[in-house]
Amino acid sequence: MSAGPRYVPSPTPDLARVERALISVSDKTGLIELGKALASHGVELLSTGGSAKALRDAGLKVIEVSDHTGFPEIMDGRVKTLQPSIHGGILARRTDPGHKKAMADHKIAGIDLVVSNLYPFEATVAGGADFATCVENIDIGGPALIRASAKNHDFVTIVVDSADYTAVIAELLANKGATTLALRRKLAAKAYARTASYDSAIANWFARQADDTFPERLTIAAERVQTLRYGENPHQKAAFYSDGSKRPGIATARMVQGKELSYNNIGDTDAAYECVAEFKEPAVVVVKHANPCGVAIGKDQYSAYLKAYACDPVSIYGGIVAVNTTLEANTATDLAKRFLEVVIAPDATPEALAILARRKDVRVLLAGTLPDPLSAGMTLKSVAGGYLLQSRDNGHLNKNELKVVTKRAPTAKELEDLLFAFTVCKHVKSNAIVYAKDGATVGVGAGQMNRRDSSRIAAIRAAESGEAAGLRESPAKGSVVASDAFFPFADGLLAAAEAGATAVIQPGGSMRDKEVIEAADQAGLAMVFTGMRHFRH
Repeated sequence: MSAGPRYVPSPTPDLARVERALISVSDKTGLIELGKALASHGVELLSTGGSAKALRDAGLKVIEVSDHTGFPEIMDGRVKTLQPSIHGGILARRTDPGHKKAMADHKIAGIDLVVSNLYPFEATVAGGADFATCVENIDIGGPALIRASAKNHDFVTIVVDSADYTAVIAELLANKGATTLALRRKLAAKAYARTASYDSAIANWFARQADDTFPERLTIAAERVQTLRYGENPHQKAAFYSDGSKRPGIATARMVQGKELSYNNIGDTDAAYECVAEFKEPAVVVVKHANPCGVAIGKDQYSAYLKAYACDPVSIYGGIVAVNTTLEANTATDLAKRFLEVVIAPDATPEALAILARRKDVRVLLAGTLPDPLSAGMTLKSVAGGYLLQSRDNGHLNKNELKVVTKRAPTAKELEDLLFAFTVCKHVKSNAIVYAKDGATVGVGAGQMNRRDSSRIAAIRAAESGEAAGLRESPAKGSVVASDAFFPFADGLLAAAEAGATAVIQPGGSMRDKEVIEAADQAGLAMVFTGMRHFRH
């Protein structure tokens, strides 16, 4: 059987006149200005609760929704706009004869503009409200109004963000009380994005309440911070989004000077700041291409900086520098001599900022505070056709959790450096090898296909930096070495011994652990197992 006749709507009008508006907002920013603009075009204002009161207090004539529908608000306001006379007025296609007849038969007046920005669910959760309060701040009528208006954007203008009031007011003025189809479609897209992010926030919150780390359906909501000039390479497009978690760092930092951040700047700066936050002592981290190339702690910021710089004075060129204390003038003075992309700190003294201002191109970011390296959280990575979701690597060890596996135990000094090196290793791309001495890295090997090469590269870096500093021997002599994963063979460990390392920290767990331990004993190395791996791919 063939389908019956189907109504083909008339072409969508470019201009849709606004004769009646429904306003129901929690955030009343700009509300009065918008209300006055609408009234100046003779628009009838429908509203509810606090929105109606605010408009009325401003001297505007307002019709309560309950008076418009002939049905009172019930159930403490849970039911007020969920009415045929409201949704019929929004969803009716003005060019459809059947819709026009239904409106006439049921005395439904058209609603041409809807302004709604939803109950503040996200803010309520962020404020630490209890379960019942959070549930009560889940908006029902608002999303229904928004989705209905966006669906019928051919005729209805939907506004969910006070930042768009100016554009709406301008269009009404330019078009004698009407809006253009282009604006209505743009606002409809924004409306659906808003309800999607709102529902995502609710779904994720409910999952957390149920202790469901990996829900059956993963929902992601993020707000664009900026559109970037390009991605990793100039032929790629990119943008930066905030997930709303307010984790201190690149997404929350305030830029006080410098050019716009690039895609690579953002990734590298995040890597640097997350690493420097690991340390309680004054610390400095230098990052290049998302890998630490110099990390140090010290009795003060400047001494830590000098040690971090000494690890790889070549790679700091065009790099990122992160500090975990207020940026000081003496550190800034040396930084101003270098070509750097970004400097990030919790804060900075006025003197330090004045010094860095001489290098106008360097981006200076102040994050206010440090992220908690032990806090829970998730990381997300895209793959072809899907995503990988995992908990953040917040693994942390103390000396009591280390297992000595060699005949010689590390000295107290070696033990301090081993823990420091293993902490740095957590932030180096695998395969990762870190040589450290006196609370500073002296050589870093990253991202190699085998652990032996990483060990050799780290030793080469140490030798080169020592030569550049005029030292008689490589800083790797007398250092300790950390490996992010076990040594599958003894060759990587022996390369470290040849470079002059005296102690080793590694997770252990290889089928050849016995062979590696025997090699360490023969070389006179002390070695401890952590039982914890720190892969970073």
